[in-house]
Amino acid sequence: MRFELLGPLSITDGTDTVVLQPSKPTNLLAALLLHANGVVSAEYLQRAIWGEEQPATAKAALQTCVLRLRRLFAKHGVVDTPIEAVPGGYRISAGPRSLDLIGFRDATREASRLTHSPEAELRTLKAALALWRGSLLANVRSETLHRDEAPRLVEERLRTVERVCDLELSLGRCGEALVPLWSETRAHPGHERFHEQLIEALYRTGRQSEALTEYRRVKRYLREELGVDPSPGLRRLELAILRGDDLGPCADGPRALAAAGPATDLVAVRRPPAAGGGEPPPPVVPVSPVPSFTGRTAEAAAMSARLAAARDEPVTILLSGAPGIGKTALAHHVAHHVRDRFPGGLLHVPMVHADGRPRDAAEAAAAVAAALGDGASDAPVLLVLDDVVEADQVRPLLPTGPGSAAVITSRMGLAGLVATHGGQVHRLSTLDEEDAHRLLTAALGAERVRPEEAAARRLAALCGYFPLALRIVAARLLTRPGLGLADAAGWLAGDPPARLSLADDPRLSVTRVLDTALGRLDPRLADAFVRVASLPSAAFRPADGAAALGTGGTETEDVLERLADAGFLEEGPPGPYRVHELLRVYARRAAAARDPRPETTERV
Repeated sequence: MRFELLGPLSITDGTDTVVLQPSKPTNLLAALLLHANGVVSAEYLQRAIWGEEQPATAKAALQTCVLRLRRLFAKHGVVDTPIEAVPGGYRISAGPRSLDLIGFRDATREASRLTHSPEAELRTLKAALALWRGSLLANVRSETLHRDEAPRLVEERLRTVERVCDLELSLGRCGEALVPLWSETRAHPGHERFHEQLIEALYRTGRQSEALTEYRRVKRYLREELGVDPSPGLRRLELAILRGDDLGPCADGPRALAAAGPATDLVAVRRPPAAGGGEPPPPVVPVSPVPSFTGRTAEAAAMSARLAAARDEPVTILLSGAPGIGKTALAHHVAHHVRDRFPGGLLHVPMVHADGRPRDAAEAAAAVAAALGDGASDAPVLLVLDDVVEADQVRPLLPTGPGSAAVITSRMGLAGLVATHGGQVHRLSTLDEEDAHRLLTAALGAERVRPEEAAARRLAALCGYFPLALRIVAARLLTRPGLGLADAAGWLAGDPPARLSLADDPRLSVTRVLDTALGRLDPRLADAFVRVASLPSAAFRPADGAAALGTGGTETEDVLERLADAGFLEEGPPGPYRVHELLRVYARRAAAARDPRPETTERV
């Protein structure tokens, strides 16, 4: 027997399907399956069943609901997915064969390992999406689950649909991508990435007028309903269509728009084709200003002084640190501060593909040359080489002309690059408490923060003082003007990593950013991070790390140093290593998901 959660909650044997009637036991089953293989506290289950206003007999009534579920299981022959009573709550065990949600997540993880084979990745993702069967939890009448759990599942599905459409476009199958994109753009009108993909697919299949009509429709919606302008990616896409840019072949349409990555990376310039065909050079876009930039006073001053003073020689600056620490924002902020020093232009050069693969230097160089144009002068240029994975990516890109400069951002320390090329180095840590508070105040406005000063400081602390997390929280609050800061802090405290995300932009998710960063590491290093970050103390010495990893001294030091270089640990010998608090919360969550702690269970 198999539980189906990705639609109306059902039980099926592969031939017959029973859709459960809305009831309190149905709410209970949904809550357990959403957290399958983990312990779900009795308090949470009671909220899932009755909401915030629970009856005085809720504890006893929960036990009655469990008994009713067990009778339901017996009636339908469910024997391999038992409900277990464990200390503090209940647990249901399931695997990919007995729960579609686990099967979906296993398939998407498998697809993430197939990026070298787009066809295989696409087949795997389509099989995962086939497990979704209509309106999510339509027969589950639990406000708690629809408020706290359903948005995460919807986000997982949207992320997968988005990747499927990216793959269809990159393989030249624009016509196939159009089918889901029409429905997704109508179902999620605020999800700009789907609109970008739809407009791109229309243009590449020769439907230029329809593409422009769709752009104007979404532009009108964004302005009238949300009060915002289209994203830079949509605006660049419109300009590319108006210019008639021919940027690559499409297998099922006469027009062309390159599919090297998300349309948000497009730049409306005529680029030369990639040498030998294949994927075109990486896109290059102008450096954009950073709204409400706060903090980093010392680093910004030092960078500005270095860039302003160098007129007879090229300048290199390296910004390194953990994912989401604000490296790119600082680079853009400083670039705009000194823009008058670089009449040749300020260019942002992404150094990874949309799927996380590093771009090579030749691709990046071609894109920079195309962005500067044939008539580029010898005027000084500032390049922001963003998200560099390894030193060899950027060595050929470092400026040699007098007065030009490169600001490199990387999660890695890139000590080898510093050793061979020198330059100013800044390793960023989290904001301090006051700067984090100032960032929230600048973003939200003093009139909203001042009445809830303590709640604002608690929000900053729950965000671990990470700039990315703070901006996500600020965006949520700005789009919910009636939400109190104290209420937001209470909600966020339940699961900070999972809730630090924006439903309409999957890129703005702390969990996704950290998952992606961890995915770049060797799996053994990723496992080592989860283990040492789950230690009782945020600060630990190599001996503590050795005990957690079960390795010898030399091997442990090598692992810890590599994690520190990748931005997951701070400091190190001769003092202790340290883990940022938000990364510790994320690691504990990852550890629980990978290997739930064994507990004494009462099987009934």
